[in-house]
Amino acid sequence: MKIKKGDKVIVITGKDKGKSGMVVRAFPKLSKVLVEGMNKKKLHKKPRKQGEKGKIIEQAAPIHVSNVKKVKDK
Repeated sequence: MKIKKGDKVIVITGKDKGKSGMVVRAFPKLSKVLVEGMNKKKLHKKPRKQGEKGKIIEQAAPIHVSNVKKVKDK
């Protein structure tokens, strides 16, 4: 895998196509990368304590490395 943490990448397929961002974390065994601000998923959290309400949290999910392209620095 040639994309590492700190590289600037552009998403070439999927719902975030055309957007660019920095790689926050790389998962080489899974061939996935976590890009800041991309591929947001909504998680529904159950209340843990009595009287507390449930929450909907947005969390970034990893993108497969074949769906991103490294941007050359100038």
